[in-house]
Amino acid sequence: MPSTKKDYYEILGVPRNASQEEIKKAFRRLARKYHPDINKDPSAQEKFKEINEAYQVLSDPEKRRLYDTYGHAAFEGTGQTQAQDIPSIDDLLREFFGEGFGFDFDTIFERASRSRRRGERRPLRGEDIYRTVEISLEDAYRGTTLEVEVDRDTECTSCGGTGYSRDKGVRTCSTCGGRGHVVQKQFFITISQTCPTCGGTGTLYEPCRVCGGRGAVRSRETIKVRIPPGVDTGSRLIVEGKGHAGRFGGPPGNLYIQIRIRPHRVFERKGDDLYVDANVTFPEAVLGTEIEVPTLSGEKVKVKIPAGTGHGDLVKVAGHGMPRLRGGGRGDLYVRVNIDVPKIGVLHKVFGDGRKVEKLLKELRELLPEPERIKERKP
Repeated sequence: MPSTKKDYYEILGVPRNASQEEIKKAFRRLARKYHPDINKDPSAQEKFKEINEAYQVLSDPEKRRLYDTYGHAAFEGTGQTQAQDIPSIDDLLREFFGEGFGFDFDTIFERASRSRRRGERRPLRGEDIYRTVEISLEDAYRGTTLEVEVDRDTECTSCGGTGYSRDKGVRTCSTCGGRGHVVQKQFFITISQTCPTCGGTGTLYEPCRVCGGRGAVRSRETIKVRIPPGVDTGSRLIVEGKGHAGRFGGPPGNLYIQIRIRPHRVFERKGDDLYVDANVTFPEAVLGTEIEVPTLSGEKVKVKIPAGTGHGDLVKVAGHGMPRLRGGGRGDLYVRVNIDVPKIGVLHKVFGDGRKVEKLLKELRELLPEPERIKERKP
């Protein structure tokens, strides 16, 4: 019965006249791809067994001669090509290093750091700066302009932001030859490390005397910031390009202004709406009245208090709230009605002899129906 096994040369992907060097290179390439210690795909183990079997035959000159002459039949019944234990990574290292072939671990262990090896000085964006400013509710209503002092890095004019002296120039690092990394061998492992001399840049340079190699100098700058009407606590404004300077030709960062509104002695703010407390007498609440209330614009508006208004009721005054930061228009002003209840002692003090007022209140109490003492809450 003809063998159903796959051709060993086809498994390794080499021609039948391949040299031993070509066979070993092919095996190393396939080992990096299918070794179970590297490839966690369940099918990789069987695939690697097949690759290892082909290599064990073709890498041995005598076995290869028999295979070339008789094919798989040369080993049938001998047990020479039966399934073997999968060699560990350490075993492979010993085999290849012992024979003078360096196992390329760049693919296996250092793929994540490959792009960093040369350590080129790529342009880097500058860091952002964050500041919190506190303004009054009136400033938030009208909008304002603030002068904000910021300590920020600006590009060094002496070196143009490069960090090195222009007259001394740049030279290639002699330790790594400009590669940015050096290779060391420890036992059976080859380790690539960032060059300790140049720090991975591959170049050496004389630091700028003005900025000390940073490419930037710290300075204090006063920046005018326009605060638009309608901002609230938590609003954030962006001043583009006023953060720290970039490195090696990179763009500067931004300045972020966080807004905080100081509490107001008259108005309470909720979103775009304003609330103001107004006191009325008991008769005014019962009969209704008209009062004047202030607004943030400085003018006073007349507000009608409907008859039968209760303590804590709200009366809406449309369009007298805060400017809307987005969408235009304004919020509303709500008058929160408080019924002023004077104490008997105050009445006696105001009227001299307050017995008449007290008598009228007692008569009114007798005339009014008794209220519902306990009001049930709605479910």
